[in-house]
Parts: sequence; C-alpha cells; structure tokens
Amino acid sequence: MNFNNSLAQLPAPSAKRIALHVTAPAERALRQGHPWVFDQSITEQSHEGAPGDLAVIFDNKRRFLAIGLYDPTSTIRVRVLQSRQPATINADWFQKKLSAAAQIREPLESTDTTGYRLVHGENDGFPGLVIDRYADTLVLKLYTPAWIPHLKEFCEALAQVSPAEHLILRLNRLLQKQTEFLHNLSDGMTLSLQTPPSLILFKENGLTFESDPILGQKTGFFLDQRDNRAKVGELSEGKSVLNVFAYSGGFSVYAARGGAKEVVSVDISSHAMEAAIRNMEYNQHFPTVVAASHEIIAEDAFDVLARMEAQKRQFDMVIIDPPMFAQNEKQISSALAAYRKLTRLGLGVLRKGGTLVQASCSSRVDADSFFESIHQSAREAGRRLMEIERTSHALDHPINFEEGAYLKCLFATAL
Repeated sequence: MNFNNSLAQLPAPSAKRIALHVTAPAERALRQGHPWVFDQSITEQSHEGAPGDLAVIFDNKRRFLAIGLYDPTSTIRVRVLQSRQPATINADWFQKKLSAAAQIREPLESTDTTGYRLVHGENDGFPGLVIDRYADTLVLKLYTPAWIPHLKEFCEALAQVSPAEHLILRLNRLLQKQTEFLHNLSDGMTLSLQTPPSLILFKENGLTFESDPILGQKTGFFLDQRDNRAKVGELSEGKSVLNVFAYSGGFSVYAARGGAKEVVSVDISSHAMEAAIRNMEYNQHFPTVVAASHEIIAEDAFDVLARMEAQKRQFDMVIIDPPMFAQNEKQISSALAAYRKLTRLGLGVLRKGGTLVQASCSSRVDADSFFESIHQSAREAGRRLMEIERTSHALDHPINFEEGAYLKCLFATAL
C-alpha cells in the first residue's frame, strides 16, 4: 500500500517526554490495565504538552507505570499505549501490536468474510483509533488529535501487517472541528494513492453487502452485529420478519437467505432503505433471497410500529436494533424508557410464540439493566419471554476493560 503526500506533511511527535504522577486510584487502575488517565487524576506534570506528545506516568516511588498519548484537549488526558513495562513507541511497536490484532481475526478467513473490524480501539491497544476492513479498503477512524503526529509511522506499520489497495481517513465530529491540529487532514480523505469507489462491496458469511465509508454511519456498516445477523438467519425459515431500525438491511438479507417468506425493513432514512434494496439485489444468487418478499418503509420506527399494531399486522420475528440512546449518564433513564417502549411496541406486532430480537449499543446502559427493562416491559404487556440466548461482542470487537463493553442482544420467544 502506497500513500499520498498527506502523511509526509504531518509533523513528527516531540522527542521530549512529559513526566506525570497521578492519584492512588489512578495508579491502581493503570496497574489493572485501564487505558485512560483523566485530567483530574494528574497530581504532577513536568511541562505542558501538545496532542500526540508521549506522556510517561510514574508511581509514587518514581517507578514506571505506563506510557501513552497526551491530549490536552480532552478530559481523557492520556490514552495508554503500554503499561507495566517500558517501551519505545515507534513503527516496530505499532507493527507488533497490529500483528497481534490481526491474529485475533484469523478465524474469520474461513467464513467467507472480508468485512470486519481490524483494530477495536483501546481493546486492541490503540486507544482512540479504530480500523475497519471492507475487502481491499481500510477505513481508519480517529477520535483524538493525539494520533496525528504518529499517523505516518502507524500507517507504514499497517501496510506491512494488513496491506490493502485503499486507505480512507475518518475523523469523529469533535476532531473535525479541531482544525489547528489536523495539518490539512480532513474527514473522508483518501490517504492511499488510489481513490476507492464510493460504494465498496464486501463479504460477510458468504453474503455480499455494500459499505459507504464516507456518507454511511460508523465506517459504512454495522460490522459488530455480524454474529447476531447470522443467528437471525438460523431462526428465520418460513417466517415473516420485521426489521426495525434496519439501516442498510443487514438483518433483512440474513433473514431472507435463512428462508424467511416475508421481510419488512423499516428505517427513517430513505438513503439507507435504498441501500437495503441493493444489498438484497447483490444476493439474488441465493434462491431463498429471490423467494422472499421484501418491503421497505422509510419512516420513523416508533410511528410504524404503532400503526402496524393498530392495523393488527403481525410477524413471526421482530428485530429491534436502535441507535445509541444514552451518550452520557444523564440519559440512562430516558434510554431505558425508550427500550421499554420499543419492547412494548415490538410485542404489539409479534405473534404468540414469535421471536423477539432486541439489541442495544449504548455503553452507558449496562447489560443487566437492559435485559431487565425488556422483561419488565413484556410483563407489563401481559407477555412472557422465554430467553433463547443473550449475546454480546464478536471476536473482532474484543473487550478488555469495563467501559469498552457496549453491545448486548436478547433472543427470546414471546409467549
């Protein structure tokens, strides 16, 4: 993989390290492998630094604790790269960590899957950075300006471990506004010499999907739901399936291949619904996909569910995979209320003995609270749920610290 001049123009990281001391609770957290140091945990600092400076954290006996990327613009002041043992952070270090991440994903090679998360941020040792692979295109998303001075070395290491034809850079919304640290980098720009197509086709468990890495949500597709989509496919034979918050129809395509007789995809975005139609068309070589009827409804999911209930429309399976409802602690109670409302609405159109599939991607809402909210709403609706399975993260979305866990999904039979 060859790169354009964008990376060559970036400034090198400062050679001067920042020395930090932190509170006793922060020391304990670092010893336990936590990847963040918050600004309020810092008790002593050698000098002010810029985003991307390397900060070395010492304990109260001046022994090495950790080294990480310093970010004065964030309450997460240091994103830890290595703890316990000192290390030189350079291209070799990046290459070893990237190789370890790639090795975790090796089992996917035997599943006819070319779309997956290659680097899952903190959980793979790269805090504030994720990489998704879509066939020959890599999409690298940054959440902090601290990575920018290291981006050239990082991308060179990435090319060695996981070569690809194209590399696209994505920046989260906050970082897009921090133009003083971007050095002409921009959201959606191509870092490789070749420009990728606007829509990228990739495989997932033998199915073909498209990703729009520039205009699509996340990096173009919700890769984290792969295992849950496969489970839906296993349970869909002969059923009518309603897929709410369908986005580009991932669950719908799996349901069709699994033998569903009818699939209805609902999403407020007409752009997403058009992608859902195309994703179904890419898989017409499967006779079951051809045989399944596919209806799309580009409207608000809450409104559609309420209208369907009033019309007494019923399904054998209802899939509810809403966006993140709780972005901070203050929103947790309203998020749980929204999940309960969706459960009630979903059960309102689910036949007795039908399958409820309900997911949450809100990290602020813990799994126990989420699952209990579903059962509570079912009880209030006079329905009983027999759990089939509770699922969480797939192997390409590993979790190595408590705050990193976000995805949970319930499969249940509604009696």
